[in-house]
Amino acid sequence: MRFLLVILMMIWNPVASASEWKENPKVEAVFSASNVIGTFVLYDAETNSFTGYNKKRAETRFIPASTYKIPNTLIGLTVGAVNSVDVIFSYDGKPQPVASWEKDMSLREAIKISCVPVYQRLARKIGLEKMRAELARLDYGNNETGASVDSFWLEGPLAISPVEQTRFLARLAQRTLALPETAQAQVREIVFMEQGATWSLFAKTGTVARCSPNIGWWVGWVEKEGKIYVFALNIELPQGNGAPDRISIGKQCLTALEIID
Repeated sequence: MRFLLVILMMIWNPVASASEWKENPKVEAVFSASNVIGTFVLYDAETNSFTGYNKKRAETRFIPASTYKIPNTLIGLTVGAVNSVDVIFSYDGKPQPVASWEKDMSLREAIKISCVPVYQRLARKIGLEKMRAELARLDYGNNETGASVDSFWLEGPLAISPVEQTRFLARLAQRTLALPETAQAQVREIVFMEQGATWSLFAKTGTVARCSPNIGWWVGWVEKEGKIYVFALNIELPQGNGAPDRISIGKQCLTALEIID
């Protein structure tokens, strides 16, 4: 049943379409060399235009998985479920599939190691009614939570396309979301990843594990010389040891487009 739900959501949706799209042969070459199925989108908010590879998949909605930790944090700060990304969530002692999750931690640390239980606790503190209202205000994908406040971004019904991810993240990067700037600033701070001589990279991964093959996300933006370049990578992740490195592929795409070096 869950597999069927994922398949139904992975359908091209005209609401999620790109305004102007240009297929980029350099990005296509990265995917060909990596031998992966997927898409990469680079969004220029100034011109409302997109460049990348595989437009159809870029306009297809998928479960966001841990990329939803970005809006989850924004909503938690906005409604007062937490007053800071440094508030500590106590470990409940239950065994976890990832050993690094088995300790007390803040959202600042939890987002870096993608700790699911901490963000499920945050969602329960927010509550379903407030979550629905704030999600609609963010206009995030299909805006659907279903009846379970702590699993809708992991199992559905929430779904968002790579194109929609870039539009949402552009508003966060440009400080134009209809949310308190203090909340937006804290989230921008904790998704910072690395920097080069002329650029700074902000990003978050996500893995949809309730389908076969799994789906891998890497979304974010680059600030470079006064401009913001927003991106979303979405690829198939075959189960086993041969799963491709989505961050490496994403960086290769950004390098091919001369966004980072």
